[in-house]
Amino acid sequence: MLDHLITGATVVDGTGAPSYRADVGTRDGRIARIAEPGTLREEARSSQDATGLVLAPGFVDPHTHYDAQLFWDPYATPSMNHGVTTVAGGNCGFTLAPLNPARPQDADYTRRMMSKVEGMSLVALEEGAPWDWHSFGDYLDALEGRTAVNAGFMVGHCALRRHVMGPDAIGGRPDEAQLARMLRLLHEAMEAGAWGLSTTQSATHSDGDGNPVASRHARPEELLALCRAVADHEGTQIEAIVAGCLDQFSDEEIDLLAHMSAAAGRPLNWNVLTIDAAVPERVPRQLAAGEYARKEGGRVVALTMPILTPMNMSLGTFCALNLIPGWGDILALPVPERIARLRDVGVRAEMLRRADSKEAGVFRRLARFDRYVIGDTYSAANEGLTGRVVADVAAERGQDPFGCLVDICANDELRTVLWPMPTDNDPASWELRRQTWEHEDVMLGGSDAGAHLDRMCGAPYTTRFLGDCLRGRKLVGLERAVRMLTDEPARLFGLRERGRIREGWHADLVLFDPQRIDAGQATLVHDLPGDSPRLDSRAVGVVGVWVNGVETIRDDKVTGAVPGKILRSGRDTETVATR
Repeated sequence: MLDHLITGATVVDGTGAPSYRADVGTRDGRIARIAEPGTLREEARSSQDATGLVLAPGFVDPHTHYDAQLFWDPYATPSMNHGVTTVAGGNCGFTLAPLNPARPQDADYTRRMMSKVEGMSLVALEEGAPWDWHSFGDYLDALEGRTAVNAGFMVGHCALRRHVMGPDAIGGRPDEAQLARMLRLLHEAMEAGAWGLSTTQSATHSDGDGNPVASRHARPEELLALCRAVADHEGTQIEAIVAGCLDQFSDEEIDLLAHMSAAAGRPLNWNVLTIDAAVPERVPRQLAAGEYARKEGGRVVALTMPILTPMNMSLGTFCALNLIPGWGDILALPVPERIARLRDVGVRAEMLRRADSKEAGVFRRLARFDRYVIGDTYSAANEGLTGRVVADVAAERGQDPFGCLVDICANDELRTVLWPMPTDNDPASWELRRQTWEHEDVMLGGSDAGAHLDRMCGAPYTTRFLGDCLRGRKLVGLERAVRMLTDEPARLFGLRERGRIREGWHADLVLFDPQRIDAGQATLVHDLPGDSPRLDSRAVGVVGVWVNGVETIRDDKVTGAVPGKILRSGRDTETVATR
């Protein structure tokens, strides 16, 4: 007997092959039968007519930060609502484990670091997770059996350094014995199922004390030693962030990424390739890392988003504006002093100069303050401004746009919500994206789902992209679009028997209406532990989601089932060798 039978669906199997109509039956978490419509007569416990609907493999999100959220939200919302059945976590060098049992204060350090660097609610981190693990294996065991999605995790370089070196991980470098202990910890993590190593060298990553995070103090020889350890374990990967990820790599960064991958003999992915026709030299420069890596026996893959991710900004709370060179110190001041500095014409002029400099990289786009839309306001002086463009208000007041924006925000004691309009939403940029997606070293992803919770909402990229492909710009066809969301990330990570609709493979499936598939507007909700806020987006046109054969979403509603698996390297992943 089948567990579930889906009849008359248009099957897009994930391989890129032409779609076809079929009946699909599942049993014991697997795809048991695929047959011509009307010919599958085996009895089933439940069934549904999917005429006019598309059945695709569950989507695989290669870059998330659900490491903590899964403890209080096993459904990985909103990702699972948008058809995601497998998430990769532990990215950017940041993980919640291992924790040194001799230093219980390290848990607090880790929470404050994650709050600062990944924009997670500190209250939610404190109240929503048990924090009762020490080893990486303990952490994976704590999640086992309690998630609705499949989840795999890298082990973070920062956690390895902190475990071994304590506070000296900031600013220090390991001696021979400490490096040996770090390597031993990494081996133990991968033996327990970690997918490999993640690390960051990005200048934007600072801990809760404002110091560069631990992995930023590592020299290349430390990174290469850790990568060589990755080579000893089946089904492993590397994920790395360097400063040049935000704009253009230096020669030294290209050399480092290529040799890290070659040392491990495993793919390395990085986040995120920003595509903008106004900066045509960026894409070829960033993809040079992959070309060089192949010559050295490695593979470097760029993640890029197929949508423009909605983001909100504020002069009152930490956001991307703080990452513009020279802005962080000003925006970290107490609010009264911050307002006084921002109202200083000379200070604003210097801030704008720094924001338009080459060192600002992709953050230069944030300096078009005339293009900001005013969101929520909180004072009588700002009544009626919500939804208006700063350029229009500034023209009415005879002000420059940044000065006008500062006055508006000061009226709200800097609580004003600001929405920057993208500068790369032009036809030339979309055509450049289409061309770039065809490159062998480019893969869709970079949602950061589970992080930056009240500032951005990248999780719905799957449904929004499909809606755009079917009814919008139509840059790629449906079969190609589904493959980009399913089989391509599954094959990069070496996921065993996932990412395609094939008999015998795991029944991770998403059923959607091609006439409606889309994502709703991002809205601010307060549903985290401690009533903390986050941006959420409802799925449109998603009829059902199944994880390991169990329905987890029905008409955009969570069913309450938790059939997900913690995917462990070697057991659930196979090696994707680079040579």
